[in-house]
Amino acid sequence: MPLPDHLIQFLASVHPYDRLPEPAFTALAELCEAETFATQDTVFQIGDDIASLYIVAEGEVEITDEAGIQLSILGPRNSFGERALLRGQSAQRVATATRDSTLIVLPTATFFDLIDKHTPVARFFDRRRPARAGTPDIGTMRVETLMTRDPISCPPSAPIRQVAQHMADRNISSVCIGDTGDFRGIVTLRDMNAKVILGGVDPNAPVSTIMTADPLTLGADALVTDVLHMMVERSIRQVPILDNGTLTGIVTQTDLTRAQAISSADIVGRAAKAADAAELSRATAEIPKLLVQLVESGIRHEAVTRLITDIADTVTRRLLTLAEAQLGPAPVPYLWLACGSQGRQEQTGVSDQDNCMILSDDVTDAQMPYFAKLAKFVSDGLDQCGYFYCPGDMMATNPRWCQPLREWRAYFEAWIAKPNPEAQMLASVMFDLRPIGGDTRLFDTLHTDTLKAAAENSIFAAHMISNSLKHHPPLGLLRGLATIRSGTHRNHLDLKHNGVVPVVDLGRIYALQGQIRPVNTHARLEAAVAEGVLSSSGGADLIDAYDLIATTRLEHQAAQIKAGDTPGNYLNPSELSDFERSHLRDAFLVVKTMQSAVGSGKSALG
Repeated sequence: MPLPDHLIQFLASVHPYDRLPEPAFTALAELCEAETFATQDTVFQIGDDIASLYIVAEGEVEITDEAGIQLSILGPRNSFGERALLRGQSAQRVATATRDSTLIVLPTATFFDLIDKHTPVARFFDRRRPARAGTPDIGTMRVETLMTRDPISCPPSAPIRQVAQHMADRNISSVCIGDTGDFRGIVTLRDMNAKVILGGVDPNAPVSTIMTADPLTLGADALVTDVLHMMVERSIRQVPILDNGTLTGIVTQTDLTRAQAISSADIVGRAAKAADAAELSRATAEIPKLLVQLVESGIRHEAVTRLITDIADTVTRRLLTLAEAQLGPAPVPYLWLACGSQGRQEQTGVSDQDNCMILSDDVTDAQMPYFAKLAKFVSDGLDQCGYFYCPGDMMATNPRWCQPLREWRAYFEAWIAKPNPEAQMLASVMFDLRPIGGDTRLFDTLHTDTLKAAAENSIFAAHMISNSLKHHPPLGLLRGLATIRSGTHRNHLDLKHNGVVPVVDLGRIYALQGQIRPVNTHARLEAAVAEGVLSSSGGADLIDAYDLIATTRLEHQAAQIKAGDTPGNYLNPSELSDFERSHLRDAFLVVKTMQSAVGSGKSALG
């Protein structure tokens, strides 16, 4: 039936229709109809074609998934059906009236016409958060967009004089050495000056005698900031770019200058040269200011956290170097690894330290005190730099987490074989390990073997899934957000444990199911889609939801810093607009739906 006057007045008060010009709203009201549903009537069920957007005017509608799990209770002013319309799909959920209800029915053609012609409507139904226009997002720029492709190269046998002539003729500062698919090294003007002009090497000798063999390189999927931070930390001016071992390009300092490098490099550079922990702490004290700058520049959340984590990585490596300078060289090879947010490259304005050490199996009992001192030196230094001690003692200073490789293998084998609650918790933490400094060979096979063993053990995988579902998105009934009920953070949302962590947990499960090596959550979700572990539609929804939740968290921390407060993870939803709360709740709903899918043995929304 046509809309009666009281429903037209009601619709005029509902956002975003309250923003429509009067002629557009009048036309909309004439095209809409009212439908009534008795208690327990089905509005639509899974598989039905969706031909309308529904707006609850009176009553209450329950949304459930295919397993019958309640996803939401919608009251007046709430709409549903838009997800299927926007994706061009049939219904993936069940909508049931739980009370006698009146719904305003907006035809599909009218819905899309409003989106096309009216910005407030388009914005309301677009759940993504685009980066602010006009700001170059160097944090997400890949090196392949910046590098010099097909760089000048020559064989190792080429005379030095000939290579020098090539460099002069082409006005370049370096030449790569090797044939196609067989990259050997690099020769720079610095090498020519130091080894030939000053060092006296015969200009007719093969260039291989002065080249830097096996130089530091990056892959084509690296970010511009990866190159920038490598240069300032390692004091190099050129970084070759390889794709599966084949030289595809090179990035120089000149290239980076053109890309307008951001100030995270300044902090990395200061940290890489710091003389002690006190000097390191003065560098890390700039991180809050950097976070505000990056957030206000519109840089994506995963790039912001990666830049901030790069600083922690550099600080850690510098502390390892300073420790060895004080204690002497390590008696056997070792590897320092980070887990937690640093391991995932997801550090924000507030982070504790989670780390461990893998030692060579050649280590003796007599040599263990050396590594205990090394761990204490580094952990104390990290604490001084603002990365406070882990409350759960998940640090290399704990002898349990500073062990030979064989013990680490035994740990993972035991956790996978007997997945009790402690094993699930520890395995979850340790599946986010990432090497920071030392001999990475100590981790490569351990990581691969552990992922394989875990994926093949269905009981362990089931326990990990169950453990991952313990963190619930803060969803309340009646289209609300469930805040903390008591204590210091009463009436606040925990954007870490109830916001970001549920997605982190899902990403870890997908990584386990697909034996995916990246530990970064965003990278895990993208890889899960690429590997077929997660459907493209489910993955797109979850990534969009994660982007919104993580961005909200960073924006909140930036606002706290600007106000002179310590950044944290607790947000009072009253600080958000109705528009922001609506979108944030929709993001939490996507996460809950994906949790339901994983819990029922499915991997996507469908």
